[in-house]
Amino acid sequence: MVTPKSSQEIARPRVEKTVFISYRRSNVAWALAIYQSLTHSGYDAFFDYEGIGSGDFEQIILENVRARAHFLVLLTPSALERIQDPGDWLRREIETAMETGRNVVPLMLEGFDFGTPSVAERLTGTLAPLKRYNGLPVVASYFEAAMQRLREKHLSVAVDSVVHPPSPIAAEAARQQQAVAADAPTVEERTLTAEQWFERGWEATDLSEKVRCFTEVLRLNPAHVQAYIGRGQAHFRIGEQDAGLADYETAQNLDPNNGFLFWSRAIVRREAGDLTGALADIADAIRIQPQDHHNYSTRGHIRNEMGDVDNAIDDYTEASHLNATSGAALFFRGDAKESQGDIDGALSDYTDAIARQPDDPGSYAPYAARADILADRRELERALADYDQALRLRPDGIAGIYFRRRAEIRAELKDRNGAIEDYERYLRLADRSSDLYDDVQERLRVLRAS
Repeated sequence: MVTPKSSQEIARPRVEKTVFISYRRSNVAWALAIYQSLTHSGYDAFFDYEGIGSGDFEQIILENVRARAHFLVLLTPSALERIQDPGDWLRREIETAMETGRNVVPLMLEGFDFGTPSVAERLTGTLAPLKRYNGLPVVASYFEAAMQRLREKHLSVAVDSVVHPPSPIAAEAARQQQAVAADAPTVEERTLTAEQWFERGWEATDLSEKVRCFTEVLRLNPAHVQAYIGRGQAHFRIGEQDAGLADYETAQNLDPNNGFLFWSRAIVRREAGDLTGALADIADAIRIQPQDHHNYSTRGHIRNEMGDVDNAIDDYTEASHLNATSGAALFFRGDAKESQGDIDGALSDYTDAIARQPDDPGSYAPYAARADILADRRELERALADYDQALRLRPDGIAGIYFRRRAEIRAELKDRNGAIEDYERYLRLADRSSDLYDDVQERLRVLRAS
């Protein structure tokens, strides 16, 4: 006789063995190693191994997030580089997993710590809850032990929320990616150790240390494209342009369709004053990644510096269309318009940039730019409100500059104590060698005496 199941037994959620692996392309070796370990243990895992290039990318990726019970996100310092961009794919995958109640497991790789300031300032807004999930540290030398703990502790939990079946398109794409990943060579500890050196190089602030770390990466993994790019950047910034170009050339030979490579080289060439070379590189980046708004913003900066302001404005417009949730490109376009004397156009762009992201840390810039225009137009109360917002988002006031400007407005509005307070803050933050430092000291002396 079969014993009927109780209502509690029927309602008990199942432990699923379906996993989505979310990662940044620079951490592909880690993602592949984790995928290989999970599939060897009988898990149905998915990650975008080759790169899904069709127009169905959004449908395929997000449907596979919703279709799988567990969501692993690989976290490294380099992985968070663009995470504050609302259109960033790593961000969107994480948001979708949290919104749909997946079992989210942060895998904390080399150099990653939720407590570091650089991490805390990036994981804000919709990403802030990620810090509260129970994460798992993973290091190369104890990789198998970490995978065992992942399976036994983090993936053995039942998921209450509904798992949505993927469409035929998304399911077929998953099978194709799994087939390609199945043919990949087993990831060795040496390769994962190279990844740890890469993250150390990424986090290093000393340029010589960056070169040392990326050189160690390449000793362990001579085909590491990102390490050549990182070392090339460091060489450029040290002033060793020939060495930098050689590294970029090697990276290009290894991966000729790497749009990030051309974007990165455009950045360092621009910094070095080679605007013609930078323009050529960013054209290649756009050819390879025509939907990446960063490329158009960067070309806008280069053209602006070359005096080609009209075409720069066109680039900022395209960047704004491609990333309709960010106000950055609108701010740059407003700045370009202001340089041409189109003050009304600039004011409109700054206002639109603020409307898109009123509380984003980067929005201090359009608030301050709009405040400057309003102050020039004698709309002092509105200018004061904008400086308040700029300082809320940027408490250092860019070395005190915003405090000085707000102090001038407060003085005109007869707010003597407020003006004194802001001038004092400016003096604490500003460079003493600044031409304005002595002037502010004199203004402060006059206010105190009045």
